Order: sequence, then structure tokens, then C-alpha cells
Amino acid sequence: MSVRTVLATALRLSWLVLIALVVSEFFTDLPGPGWVTTLLPAGVVLVLMVAVMTLQARAAAPRGEPRDPVEVAPPVTGRWTALNSPADKVPSHGTHIYGQTYAIDIVAEREEGGGEASARPRFRWLWPLFRRNRVFPAFGAPLLAVADATVVRASDGQRDHLSRNSLPALAYLMLIEGNVRSIVGAHRVIGNHVILDLGDGTYAVYAHAQRGSLRVKAGDTVRAGQPIARCGNSGNTTEPHLHFHLMDGPDLDAARGVPFTWRGLELPANGETFTVADRAEGV
Repeated sequence: MSVRTVLATALRLSWLVLIALVVSEFFTDLPGPGWVTTLLPAGVVLVLMVAVMTLQARAAAPRGEPRDPVEVAPPVTGRWTALNSPADKVPSHGTHIYGQTYAIDIVAEREEGGGEASARPRFRWLWPLFRRNRVFPAFGAPLLAVADATVVRASDGQRDHLSRNSLPALAYLMLIEGNVRSIVGAHRVIGNHVILDLGDGTYAVYAHAQRGSLRVKAGDTVRAGQPIARCGNSGNTTEPHLHFHLMDGPDLDAARGVPFTWRGLELPANGETFTVADRAEGV
């Protein structure tokens, strides 16, 4: 077991201890002042959690000389917009954990000329609190293999929740739901997902896939351009989108990120809209 895996496990156990201490304050009457029986131990656990998170982030950071970017095909076709792109900053999501140093999020857009009524719903401060997935053009969009590869993990069955793109819903995601998912494990953070072994120590992650849409299973071989799943809204998400990144191992808790480029397309920056033409399978 790697140091990074041990740290990830320690952080989840720390969360459970902290929750147990808080719950015990309401349901038990421990002897002594509350600051001794609950607040002091909780404070110690919080300090340890901060230390573990710091060590976890450092352990997951790339080491040595940076790897050359791996060229792969884009994982989608159609019109999309990039968010949290490594073209702007690294780590793109503000963290190295889960091997996502060079990760990118992309959301689908309606084809040009569709009018304002058909545009992708934008963030709202208060209302509506949430939206159903079918109003987002990314929901159900095909996800394609970026190279000839072997499927090493294909996880399905998590629900596609409602959007979290209003201020109250986002606060709920950041303060409650996201932390609960982190405690349970990486698989709950990335939702339904596929991990491909591209060879040469490189693995591709497709996160937040639509429940029931996976067309592959562990052990399958796929060709570049082959549909492997559909875009969904499972896991730690605000709206239907694809989270894609490369890493140097199949274990999200132990892997480090690998930089990449998309064949025939400059890696888009945050907020940049791009179009990928349809391509034949195997291209």
C-alpha cells in the first residue's frame, strides 16, 4: 500500500472520528466539562486532519522532471465549453489528489443558432434551486475512447442527481454532500466512471457518467473513437459534464496526474468553447 493510499484512508478515518465526537455530545453525557470531553478531542482531530490533507496534497504532486504530454483523441464530439482547464493553471482543480493535477471539465453547449431558449442553463443566485438533467445538453452525450485501450475499471449504478448550480444548492454541495462523498471514498466523488489503460503507464479517467449508460466492463478492449458511456451527473457535480484526466496508475488514491493534449485540437482554456467533428471509430 502506497503512502498516498495510507493518507487517504487516514483522512477518511479522521472524518469518522470527528463525526462520532460531535454525535456523542448530543446522545451521551460524558463526565467532565464539555470542552474536555468533546471540544478538545475534536480540536486535536481537526489539527490532525489539516496535517494529513497537507501531506496528502504534497504526496500526490508530480515528482521529478515533468512528463511530456500524452497525445490522445478528444473524448467527445460536438460543441463544448471547457471549465477548470490545465491550460490556465496547474493543478487545474486546485488539488493533486485523485491524480487530477491536469484534469479538465467540459460542458456541452447547444449548437449555434438555437436561440437563448435552447442555451445551456446558467448559474443562478437563488432561483431555481435546481434543474433536471434533461435540460442540459451534456446529459446523455456519448463519451468516446481517446485511444486503443483496455478497460481496467467500469463502475455504474450511482444515481444522476439534480443540478447544484444555484447558490443554496452549491453551498449544500460544498459544505455537506461533497464532504460526505469524500469520506465514503473516491468512487463516490467521481460517480459512475470508466478507467482505461492506454499503455506505457498511462490511464484515462472518465468521471460522472450517466447511470446505466456504460457500454464496457473491466477487461474489455476498446478502439479509439468507440462509445464507452454517456455523460451524466453522478458523483460530486454541479451539473451534467465530463471530468477527464490522465494519471500514472489505476488507483485514484495512489495515482499522480499526467499532462495531455488532444489530437487536432489545442487544449481549450477556461470558458473557451470548442467544436470536435464526428469521427469514425478507430480514428
